[in-house]
This record gives sequence, C-alpha cells and structure tokens, in this order.
Amino acid sequence: MNQQGQPRRHDWGGDGKKVAIGEALEATAATAGNKPVDASDAAAIQAAEAIATGINAISGGVAATASAAAAANASVDRDEDKTKLGQVVADASMRLMDKKATREDAERVAAAEMRNNPDLRTYPGGVGASILAAAKLNQDR
Repeated sequence: MNQQGQPRRHDWGGDGKKVAIGEALEATAATAGNKPVDASDAAAIQAAEAIATGINAISGGVAATASAAAAANASVDRDEDKTKLGQVVADASMRLMDKKATREDAERVAAAEMRNNPDLRTYPGGVGASILAAAKLNQDR
C-alpha cells in the first residue's frame, strides 16, 4: 500500500522484465483489493504460492494468511468487517520466490480458484486473472 493507503500500482510494461508470481498477486490488490477474501481466493493463492516456492504449505505464508482470513470472513456478516484481498496480498513479492508467471501457472491458479467457487468461475480482476495477465505479458517478452 502507498502512503495514501491505496494499493501499489505496478508498471509491468516499463522495464521489459518478466513478471513474478508475487508481483502478480500484489497487482490483485489494485484490481480486486476491496473484495473480502473467500475460499476461492485462498485456494488460488495457495496454488500460486506452491508454484512460486515449490512447497505446498508454508507456515505464516501468504496462503496461510489467506486461508485464515477466508475462515474468519465466513463467520462475519458485514463485508466492511471482513479481511480484504488487498490486505492479504499486499507484500506477496517480498514473501515469495521470484518465479516468473507462465501460462501453465495461470491455468493451475485459475483451476484452483474455480474449484473452490460455488459458481465454478474466477473473480474478474482476482487472483487467477492477475496471474493470467502476468503470464501473457511474460509470453510476449
């Protein structure tokens, strides 16, 4: 988050470098940061973290934070009292390895998000969409 409390914006096109999974997760804060974290977000973040680190579960990692937020949010009635996606992914690039996003990564993350959504779809601008956008940029570089 910047000094005004807004999600940091990423300029992915400026330097020609490929986009890492952690950076793509952070970009989700800009596109869907006010969305309350739910099970589909937690599953997508867990898939992204596993891809980036090669480890399925990291104690205190981004995925663990997302899972805890989703579980807590399930028992909260008012959306304004729920933990938001932007809060969970705000420092993802500092917490994850610098693995560059690929099309295969995006497919795995989107599949995890869809499997855990009652409507079997991804959230527009959410985790799956951000990883896909990063993968598309990386493919063109």
